[in-house]
Amino acid sequence: MTININDLLPLFRETLEDDSIRLEPAFTASEVPGWDSLNHIYLVVAIEKRFRIKFTTMEIQGWKCVGDIVDDINRKLLTR
Repeated sequence: MTININDLLPLFRETLEDDSIRLEPAFTASEVPGWDSLNHIYLVVAIEKRFRIKFTTMEIQGWKCVGDIVDDINRKLLTR
């Protein structure tokens, strides 16, 4: 199973409570309305729960954009 950015979109919209959010692989937190440090934690939890995976602190700190999150999810899904 592999995911793409469209699989994350509902999680972002629900967590950030904004149905108008768009995502692009290169988007950073500053380019997504409502994606602040607290909501970042909520997003991580939502993603881990949805895909039944766990991220390390190092992985999370390495994320620079939405594409990095997708890549890490796919890597974890492929190795379980």
